[in-house]
Amino acid sequence: MSVQENEVLVKITSAGTISIPKQFRKYMDIQKGEYVKLILGKDRLIVRRITISD
Repeated sequence: MSVQENEVLVKITSAGTISIPKQFRKYMDIQKGEYVKLILGKDRLIVRRITISD
């Protein structure tokens, strides 16, 4: 993924839902139904791929 492709604007729905763009999910190898971890920074929201083990 190039520098120009690592930022994108997304719209937040009235329910508070955002969609992670397909190219980001593919790059991070995130599949439907998997979990991600959200980390709140001062002026940013970081999304991290995680693995939940049973």
